[in-house]
Amino acid sequence: MAEPEQRERKPRPAPLLFEPSEATADPEHFFDLESIDDPAALLTRATELTLAFRAATDRAVEFQAVAAAQLADPRRFDRLTAADIAARAHWTEDYAKKMVEFGRDLLRGQPS
Repeated sequence: MAEPEQRERKPRPAPLLFEPSEATADPEHFFDLESIDDPAALLTRATELTLAFRAATDRAVEFQAVAAAQLADPRRFDRLTAADIAARAHWTEDYAKKMVEFGRDLLRGQPS
């Protein structure tokens, strides 16, 4: 009898919490990692934060793409060109064009 196929589970990223302004004023302070003495606990927490930042980056890029597609929509009277979008987002024009297309795919509900 064959074993059931096991799906690999990705660890869920830790939620990103905003740090109090007093903590961010200290350049050595970073999400309280500097206070963790146990290397195993430090590795676990730093990994959680890494995964959370990656997930946040991916989500933010999707929002950027949707916004770029909306700004470039030819139905808008105030539509922006790829060059205009690139200048606003600090991208190259070619990257802006790709992001507009990616955003259009997201708006149509197509997988990326």
